Amino acid sequence: MNYWLVKSEPEEYSYNHLVRDGVAVWDGVRNPQAQKYLRQMKIGDLVLYYHTGKEKAVVAIAQVITEAYPDPRAPEYVVVDLKPFRALSKPIPLSAYRAQPEFGDFMLLRQPRLSVMPVPEGVWHWTLAQAEQGDNAK
Repeated sequence: MNYWLVKSEPEEYSYNHLVRDGVAVWDGVRNPQAQKYLRQMKIGDLVLYYHTGKEKAVVAIAQVITEAYPDPRAPEYVVVDLKPFRALSKPIPLSAYRAQPEFGDFMLLRQPRLSVMPVPEGVWHWTLAQAEQGDNAK
């Protein structure tokens, strides 16, 4: 299994929209590098759902339910379908990732404008641990 991160403006398509819809075609990705990552996604891969804009935080996990296929509205590009997996108990802000010196190579920090990117396994597990700390605090 691979881990990924996708970004969305919460005003345009928040994680709550994904929960409401049940499934989303992840379209609108035009950057060639981000397109490459969409093509690498496999069914069952897990995805950190990042809200951009004022929030700048990972808020949830989604799951890939299709491999890449041509975008019905722009066949020169590919899309994947995502479904909700679970919300995190607390958002993990961008500043928390920046505070970890060992995450210097994480693409979220190196290429902040990229909308789809791989997530190293260590970053994935750290993110989940941070969210679980929120669970324990209640």
